[in-house]
Amino acid sequence: SPPTEKLYDGHIPISPFQRVILAAGSAFTALANPYRGDMVAALGEATGGIFLARIRDEMLKDPEGRRILRERPKITSETMQLDYLRQLPDGAFGREYVRFLDDQQVSPDTREPVHFVDSEELAYVMQRYRETHDFYHTLTGLPVTVDGEIALKWFEMIQTGLPMTMLSSFFGPLRLTSEERERLFNVYVPWALENGSNSKSLMNVRWEEWMDRSVEDVRKELGVQPCPQA
Repeated sequence: SPPTEKLYDGHIPISPFQRVILAAGSAFTALANPYRGDMVAALGEATGGIFLARIRDEMLKDPEGRRILRERPKITSETMQLDYLRQLPDGAFGREYVRFLDDQQVSPDTREPVHFVDSEELAYVMQRYRETHDFYHTLTGLPVTVDGEIALKWFEMIQTGLPMTMLSSFFGPLRLTSEERERLFNVYVPWALENGSNSKSLMNVRWEEWMDRSVEDVRKELGVQPCPQA
């Protein structure tokens, strides 16, 4: 039976039946409008349970992953010291990350908080996954276009196995033009499958400590090739 008490700030306990309704409703809305971040988030939480546990178990096998779970770092404008990152030289990971944020007019503070994961530890794993998403853009060089985001979901699907990433990967292409679909399946997906499989598990990366390093160094260390722009 579902927990009746709140397990962490923002936790909303729900019954298994409510979880099914939430998953179906959020899937429908998220696929109809991928820009509804709240619905994409709810879908991830409603369907993520055993997959989040698997990610947590993988993190526990890795020294850095264990440290992240123990220290619970949060990625916010404050903890990331964005003004400091803007002063780093071009090509530094932190400089390119903050350039991405500025270009997109987004901030690390706008990530949807976790509500529907019935475990305080797994809620943190989901929050960490959300908060690190923008680093993936910097790492891969994928553009924030509809097909670029879908390509990143394929990459994340291989990395995490989260059902939400699979849904986006399989249904997202229906929204593309034929030219975008061709680029997605001929260029982006083969790249995502290869790099998602061959790279280090990105949930075990303490990104906050890599900001001074060059993007090239970070890619080399993690085993990620930049995405070919076709």
